[in-house]
Amino acid sequence: MSVQLNHIIVPAKEKWTSARFLATILNLEVGEQWGPFVPLRTSNGVTMDFVDAMDFEPHHCAFLVADGEFEAALARLREHGIVFYGDFMRKKVGEINHLYGGRGVYFDDPAGHLFELITQPYGPAPEM
Repeated sequence: MSVQLNHIIVPAKEKWTSARFLATILNLEVGEQWGPFVPLRTSNGVTMDFVDAMDFEPHHCAFLVADGEFEAALARLREHGIVFYGDFMRKKVGEINHLYGGRGVYFDDPAGHLFELITQPYGPAPEM
């Protein structure tokens, strides 16, 4: 068996708020609570298990999406008035980047995590 990411625990100030927020942007469904976790399953089967936490370091997660999914998610960001950025330093407000021949944006979730949408995977060398 090859190595695959199965799930990741995502601490949040309020797990349901964060799970529903990301589900709305990515057009996914929040699963039923399982123990202390609220799961959000991506289309490749990786589950993000949101859990309530008081003290945590923000995470960064990038989601590889098709062009149509990118357009739809960007429209939802705009529709909900969510600020997005063309860079991870959050300096290029309202911009889209074109790294590796694709498109990408960054946005913050209610818990302070920085999420990223990209249409092309990152290459072997960093582009800025």
